[in-house]
Amino acid sequence: MATTMNHLHILRLGQPYQSADLVHLPNGFTTHTANPGLIRRDLLRINESKAALDAIPSDTLATYCEEAAELFMQAELPCGETTQSPQDYIESLSNLTRLPHTLVRMNMEKIHAAMSQIRTVISGLTRGMPLEIFDHGLTHHNNLDINFYPTTDSLGVSLPSNAPAVNSLWIPAPVMKIPVLLKPGREDPFTPLRIVQALIQADFPKEAFGYYPTTHEGGDTLLTSCGAGISFGSDATVKKYAPYPTIQVHGTGRSKILIGEDMIHRWDEFLDVIVTSISANGGRSCINTSAILVPSHREELANAIASELNKIQPLSRDDQNALLCGFANTDLAEGIDNLIDSHLEQPGAKDITASIRNTPRRIQAFKQTYLHPTIISCDDHQHPLANTEFMFPFASIIETPQDQMLSNIGETLVVSAFTEDPDWISELLSTPNIERLNIGPFPTNRVQWEQPHEGNLFEFLYRRRAIQGTLG
Repeated sequence: MATTMNHLHILRLGQPYQSADLVHLPNGFTTHTANPGLIRRDLLRINESKAALDAIPSDTLATYCEEAAELFMQAELPCGETTQSPQDYIESLSNLTRLPHTLVRMNMEKIHAAMSQIRTVISGLTRGMPLEIFDHGLTHHNNLDINFYPTTDSLGVSLPSNAPAVNSLWIPAPVMKIPVLLKPGREDPFTPLRIVQALIQADFPKEAFGYYPTTHEGGDTLLTSCGAGISFGSDATVKKYAPYPTIQVHGTGRSKILIGEDMIHRWDEFLDVIVTSISANGGRSCINTSAILVPSHREELANAIASELNKIQPLSRDDQNALLCGFANTDLAEGIDNLIDSHLEQPGAKDITASIRNTPRRIQAFKQTYLHPTIISCDDHQHPLANTEFMFPFASIIETPQDQMLSNIGETLVVSAFTEDPDWISELLSTPNIERLNIGPFPTNRVQWEQPHEGNLFEFLYRRRAIQGTLG
């Protein structure tokens, strides 16, 4: 790893570009910042990017993506003015995000899986249609001639810093022949750049990719100027972009575990699944469990979960057993800690983990700020801590009659319902505010590549058209 300042240049549809507006990162890297006008100017040439992808069969692009998966995991790839090995990537990203090396590797493996299984991913998105649909817009499927056409010539993506694997969501786009323009998160300029460089090294046309470290204004420009956009963020982000039908926002997940009356007496069998759902990836993902609804046994289960979570202790980032993330922004950690304590002053909630760990929730260790895993027992679903999530292993547990659970969960990204009750399963299947549903004791963070867990990129970028007549 070079010790001198290394500049991460803008990629203007594949061409490196130096900006006078620089952001110096604490690990020896400097990012060049794109202004909104530069992004708009590059979009005037997006037809060249689309044409470059259109010239290559999608089956070939899928093969390129499979080859890029191995390069992403194993190769020395361009990174600014030098190259970056996989270990360099792990250390650089850990330094900025405070993710321990173990979790960076886990996120790398998820990205590798999405790239290496791209055919399975796209088959899941298209519900089994052949890749030729992207070459000709036409296929014969289930005894019908089917026509799909792209609704956009570009996809803009404003990425977060908390979970590198979310980059998996945009990876199918260039295989589906849609150029992508990426705004990296401030603390993670490396993951999208490494993916792009792997794809280019695997023979994707470089002009199919834009990489634009930029300001909030630049991010708004990227999302609103591209024909389609994806953003990640909080409830405020969702509200901000709600008026724009061309922007898909991946907001707060508020994912949940619901345990039915038929299985609650077996709660101890599911303890490992519940703890994994809360704590995997440092609790930083929208698919981590943030609330558990049970019809009974609340206190026994809460204490058991708290005891298991207490085993997850701060360790140095390079420790092979590290599972807990520090906070790159210490003010954010303090704000979360203070917010939880202020809500605990209201009646109806108790921090079960506090008495078990016998230390403050927020601590300094290994030159970082950590928040200890926290489980809150709430008397009802209306308490402010009963349906919220934070960027560390945190969950509430609420005792609620089974027949009231579905009316109280609100919009939920993932629900894992532990039940074999056929009548309740029918109700779960009919509930509109669950994005992804697991029936049985599956962790909420379990991802199947053939089934998108949030949104459908194909349906976002393509639209079906009714067609009839002689097609030749």
